[in-house]
Amino acid sequence: MIVVFGSINVDLLFSVDALPRAGETVLCPGHRAAAGGKGLNQAVAAARAATDPAASVQMVGRVGPDGFALLALQALKDAGVGTEAITESALPTGCAAVIVDRVGENQITVASGANTDLPPEALLEDWLGPETVLVLQMEVPLESNWTVVERAKSRGARVVLNLAPAKPVPAELLPAFDLVVFNEVEAEMLARARALDAAAGEEAARAIAARYGVTTVVSLGSAGAGAFTSDEAWRCGALAIEPIDTVGAGDAFVAGLALGLEAGATLPAMLHRASVMGGLACLGEGAAPAMPSAAEIEARLGDLPSAQSMAL
Repeated sequence: MIVVFGSINVDLLFSVDALPRAGETVLCPGHRAAAGGKGLNQAVAAARAATDPAASVQMVGRVGPDGFALLALQALKDAGVGTEAITESALPTGCAAVIVDRVGENQITVASGANTDLPPEALLEDWLGPETVLVLQMEVPLESNWTVVERAKSRGARVVLNLAPAKPVPAELLPAFDLVVFNEVEAEMLARARALDAAAGEEAARAIAARYGVTTVVSLGSAGAGAFTSDEAWRCGALAIEPIDTVGAGDAFVAGLALGLEAGATLPAMLHRASVMGGLACLGEGAAPAMPSAAEIEARLGDLPSAQSMAL
């Protein structure tokens, strides 16, 4: 079972020729609304990509008393994600303004709303056990995250932390994670916060793995991704694509890693499949709507060379 404890948003998507500069107003013909939020995106991506028809993906989150909640809940249900642990807040459903330019680059502003009062007790105790992979991000209260990490580990569950957006992580908790996933900037920020001498994103990921004995995975955009343990290092390239919208790429990548962890895949195999998922998520507009199916992933696995071992 994969359980995602995290954010639920509705994205308002705007397609423009060029991203606005500070103080600039940019016009576009219209906008559309789609389900989003890193938690929801990762849950949808995992459910769509699961190769076992009996696989269970559950979402733990908060929505508000508004129409956006209905849109988000329907998107989860349509993907086959369980919603029984989603509760209603007095705050509005989270909302993001997502601006995407003609080459797929984006700017995003998020109004967190109901995500800010997700309590740790929303995660059902019955879902925690050795068969569970718990997936966390940083768009809900950090105190709730750290509480559910301790609960999950005490029950033998495996835990994936997506350090996005980058915020402080208690040093004593880092060894508890089975995977810590970040982009280059997020990796560097965590390394600096822990006083590690590592300038580049890949170096930072390597240094964090060595210091805390945790497996780290760093996404490198068009350069692919790297994965590190205290005694292994792997690099995988990126799928050759013409991106339409990169908004959901990181969330698809995280979901692919979580699925691999649940299945007991090797680290290079996890990295390879997750990299294909991240690339395919760039081929549609929006985040959750663009997440690839298991069949689409299988069809493109051969287009990306397997992950290669690197020297430590």
